[in-house]
Amino acid sequence: MTQRGADPSSADVDAVYVFAVCDTRTPAGVAGLPGVPGGDAVRTLPFGELTAVVQTVRAADFTEEAWQARLSDRQQLERYARAHHHVVSAAAEAGPVVPLPLATLYHGEQRARSALAAEAARFRAVLERTADHAEWGVKVYSTGSGGADRPDLPAGPAVTPGRPAERTSRPAPGAGLAYLERKRGLRAEREQRQDAAIRAAEMVDAEFQRVAAAARRLRSHAPELAGDRRVQALNATYLVAKDRTEELGRLARTLEQSTGAQVELSGPWVPYSFVGEV
Repeated sequence: MTQRGADPSSADVDAVYVFAVCDTRTPAGVAGLPGVPGGDAVRTLPFGELTAVVQTVRAADFTEEAWQARLSDRQQLERYARAHHHVVSAAAEAGPVVPLPLATLYHGEQRARSALAAEAARFRAVLERTADHAEWGVKVYSTGSGGADRPDLPAGPAVTPGRPAERTSRPAPGAGLAYLERKRGLRAEREQRQDAAIRAAEMVDAEFQRVAAAARRLRSHAPELAGDRRVQALNATYLVAKDRTEELGRLARTLEQSTGAQVELSGPWVPYSFVGEV
């Protein structure tokens, strides 16, 4: 949580929750939105030449203790995250915005104006950079088995339960050597798949960077975390001009055919990933 200047000492104290910053245009469709649970309706707060999209909330609802409890409740946290994103997305429909982190608060309007004004130059740079652009996610998955040894590989000579090992039939001559050679072959095959996945990821990233104004490589998701047995070779996001949107789908399909990997494209999104780089 980013909590700036909020005073949670009294349940009667209000705080200003800031969703996003936009330029001088008043974002249509924002005023009156419900915002995060328990607060007043969403409104705008001008500061200098810019405008913040804000909501008055109870500071006591955003103490460190209250927020930590919310973080441990997945459903509650998702409610706040969805509400925050809904307001940011509504503001972005009217023009470029700088989305602020979830639960950015200030104690009072004057403190909010002063703190935001201190970052006005950065906000203007982000607004200029992201104007008429959107964020797109690209994930690349290897189409191989993920590198696990095949289940039909024998582990060695079988021993019948309940019978002494010395009474079992002996393995055929050369069986141990054949087993080791097959293990080496599977290891080499796994390494080849990994190398191919890396090459595919680099090719996809390079081609999307040709279309994008900016790019970021993100941490790949482990299969067990995503509930997906595919191996993720690339997790990246790109800032792309809106007039190049139609190129993206064609590029993803072309790269799937040329690399043999699975290329997943998602978006467009508000450019969350590119607001902290200026």
